[in-house]
Amino acid sequence: MYCCEVQWSGVRMACLSGRPIPILYRFALSSSFSPAGRSPAIQPFLSTYHIKSKFDFTAYLCGGSGEATSATTEDALMRHQTQEDHPGRKGILESGLYLVATPIGNLEDITLRALRVLKSADLILSEDTRHSGKLLQHYNIDAPLLSYHKFNESFRQATILQRLQQSQIVALISDAGTPGISDPGAKIVKACIEKNIRIYPIPGPSAVITALTASGLPTTEFSFVGFLSSHNSTRKTKLMTAAKEGATQIFYVSPHKLLSFLEESISAFGDTRRCVIAREMTKLHEEFWRGTLAEAKSEFSERNLKGEITLVIQGSEDNSAEVPTEAELKSQLQDLFSNGHSLSEAVKLVSKRMSVRKKAVYTLALKMHGNGHESEKRVHNMDNDIHFDE
Repeated sequence: MYCCEVQWSGVRMACLSGRPIPILYRFALSSSFSPAGRSPAIQPFLSTYHIKSKFDFTAYLCGGSGEATSATTEDALMRHQTQEDHPGRKGILESGLYLVATPIGNLEDITLRALRVLKSADLILSEDTRHSGKLLQHYNIDAPLLSYHKFNESFRQATILQRLQQSQIVALISDAGTPGISDPGAKIVKACIEKNIRIYPIPGPSAVITALTASGLPTTEFSFVGFLSSHNSTRKTKLMTAAKEGATQIFYVSPHKLLSFLEESISAFGDTRRCVIAREMTKLHEEFWRGTLAEAKSEFSERNLKGEITLVIQGSEDNSAEVPTEAELKSQLQDLFSNGHSLSEAVKLVSKRMSVRKKAVYTLALKMHGNGHESEKRVHNMDNDIHFDE
């Protein structure tokens, strides 16, 4: 005798009738089978096999009589899935890693497709489960959450890949915006590609694009720099490089680092370069402040800000190569000396970073080191390492 076990509002259904039935995800039907309560995703399946009640459906699964037994469930589902060309629309989603963009502030900015993916997921990877839990609760999404952030992404990778290789639907979200952009995501995407696991991007909100489009600065060409390094020398070098670019430059800045960022930016970009400070985007107190870098420093020196800031800076209007000043070269050399680099190493690095001939940097380095016995020894070693044929 055939028997069937059906969990009507749960995640899976299983059948012991001996007929091959694939596992179904989020396959829920209303108890009344009324038109208002039917799931749009499964309606074509019900219509095809004249299923109007739970009894009809159970009989179909268990091999009972009637028109509903004219084909196997597997055949029916295959036909239902092929009604759409892409799994990201109606119907049952295919297994894989779904990169789901979420609101950067206003919860209404989530897409319908993102909601359907999250409701269909077997597992949602979240940077902060408490923060993301508010979004999921708002939309009555009860899929299990698993923390996934920069401190545990390497540790979690094996578990995530195992779930994906078991044909599960895994969604990755960040605290806000598109995952993988200044947030965890790149490593697991790379691992999935190496394992031939499908990746589905679900586009949506992004602080970078939101700030840029409302900035009033050129949008034809832009460069997203993101958060700068905490390492002093690396950070200053990045700013100097960005200042020479003709494209609009976009940075992420923590509120407690805004003033120091503006001070260093003025040194690299100049105090008259125009900028836009975007904060609380899409929220009640949304602000787009516009002015020069010097004006920004004055404006925000006394303000206590909260929340991450997207800072957009106008690109250089003079794309010709600028020769760095002696003070800039000395600053670069001193940073490298302080971090333990030898004279030879420092000259090579500064020459490459600043696009200055090694001989010029070498001469400046000698002045900084003086003419002591130790300096002469370093210079002798350096002469063997550096060639001045540039």
